[in-house]
Amino acid sequence: MADPRTFELDELANRPGTYYNPQTDVVMIVDDTVDVDTEIFDLEEFEGADWVLIADEAPVDEARRDQLLESFQVTQRPSTATPNEDYDEVDPEPEAVEELE
Repeated sequence: MADPRTFELDELANRPGTYYNPQTDVVMIVDDTVDVDTEIFDLEEFEGADWVLIADEAPVDEARRDQLLESFQVTQRPSTATPNEDYDEVDPEPEAVEELE
């Protein structure tokens, strides 16, 4: 059964929320409440563009974002791995090997 909290990039673009990618260490916020006038994108300059940078600033309440991340960390627990019984422990101080003369 797939984890209901994990999404592919193409899936999260259609679902508002705050997402984190542990491999890239990137937080992405998808907000669908803003309405941009689509007439400006009828310009030839934007034709065929997948994404258009609106601003370099991130209009995010950083305190609220940090609160959400901390809340997620508290509710999620890493799985407890069971030790492998066949695993041989490595001797922290290996015996000295005599040199052959």
